Amino acid sequence: MKTARLLIPVLAVSLFINANSVSRANNRGLADADREIAARFAPIFYQALGDRPRSDYITNFDFDGDWRGDNNWENAANETFPLNAYIYYAVAETSTHLFIHYAVFHPRDYKGGEIRGTILSELIREGVKRGGKYDPTGLADEATLAHENDMEGALVTVEKNGKDLGHARVMFVETLHHNEFSHYAAAGISEERFSSVSVDGQHPLLYVEPKGHGIEAYSAVTKQVANKDFLRYAFAGRASDPDRLNAICHDLPETPCERSVGYDLISLQSLWSKAHNKDEHVYGETYDYGKVTISLSLKGKEPIQKTISVGKVGCAFLGKVGGENMARPPWGWFSLERSNDSLGNAFFDPASSVKRAYGLNDNFSVAYVRLPFWAD
Repeated sequence: MKTARLLIPVLAVSLFINANSVSRANNRGLADADREIAARFAPIFYQALGDRPRSDYITNFDFDGDWRGDNNWENAANETFPLNAYIYYAVAETSTHLFIHYAVFHPRDYKGGEIRGTILSELIREGVKRGGKYDPTGLADEATLAHENDMEGALVTVEKNGKDLGHARVMFVETLHHNEFSHYAAAGISEERFSSVSVDGQHPLLYVEPKGHGIEAYSAVTKQVANKDFLRYAFAGRASDPDRLNAICHDLPETPCERSVGYDLISLQSLWSKAHNKDEHVYGETYDYGKVTISLSLKGKEPIQKTISVGKVGCAFLGKVGGENMARPPWGWFSLERSNDSLGNAFFDPASSVKRAYGLNDNFSVAYVRLPFWAD
């Protein structure tokens, strides 16, 4: 009888361990699928270079080996820290479309110059603290001229066509530049109300401005390309160091200079976990998102409304140089033109946001077929 009694808790523990193993395996499977999707439609970024090219290199938040936001400005100038190329991503899926956020991080936004811009930014910031209105630039609403950390990006909407990603088609691209969203439709789609974005295969072509790093569709117009040097960032599954490419060019001047940089992908879950835990070294500001409601249609069932308690989460990276805490992850992005939208609406519910922005009909599903990572 004693043996029989022991079998029950042992069996219960065994079932618990097996259930956890299955859950972890499922999560790994979804993470792998998300990465495959993000890689398939990963944009090609034409990064224009300013007078401080290293400050225009795209990299990851913890490029310097730590998770402090308030030393990134200084460490960006330290060439012992390679600025390897990474792009952050997150994937959401409905029965009809895929929605992929791509977030682009730079350790410095140096609008106005690395020295003059930061000094002027700090003067504006101090004036605001003292209740004054001193703003010689007229740009206080846009963000201060220069600041530590920078994150802008794009939301790519893809129309599914069966389970084969090779048959899927990029439909819409929204880009962020200085708290404004621009809306584009892929060439060949009858959306005359919107500018077009070029697509190379399944990869949207995007332009990243120097210094301020706002993102828009790449069109090779004079405003974008005149008197500018570029790095072309394309997904390669590995993170290249632009300084090493430049060194090769300098060492071997007789060979053509390779200006293409391969980037790797990092899930935005890495930044979300820090935000959800309110890591004070990473985030300088938090926001109470309360409860977020999205539509779900799991396992082919009728859509239901699911409310997720998000609560208080880090919404702006800790930054002390120039404007304080100015850079935001995608759940902190907002548009000055859509001030009535809830903060982070386009991140938490991209399907509804895209449907509303492009005026789409009910054939465009807004019911997610799986929970996004932030809600799971």
